[in-house]
Amino acid sequence: MKFQTELKVLGMKSSKGKMDNGMEFDSTKVYVETPLDDSKGNAKGCSVAEYNLGLAEEFNKYKHLPFPFMATATVEVVVSGKNQKMQLSELKPVDMVKQPKAA
Repeated sequence: MKFQTELKVLGMKSSKGKMDNGMEFDSTKVYVETPLDDSKGNAKGCSVAEYNLGLAEEFNKYKHLPFPFMATATVEVVVSGKNQKMQLSELKPVDMVKQPKAA
């Protein structure tokens, strides 16, 4: 299942290499501002959620942007057996509109 949503990207991190056991890794993590669950009345505000966004090279598409930035994301809900998770399959920064300077 896929859907689109607007989100605030607080940071990104690419990782690529090989662990001591020989296992290779290659990914980009996206850190997104996410509201805390306030349904029980014991939490307010936001936290950060981590999502995968493809391989480490994906980071290069966004590293020139000023952080944080708003983006439209395509989110995919996937399952493996009983476990369900969300992952980003596409991220498009929202055009940053320049504010006119005060005269």
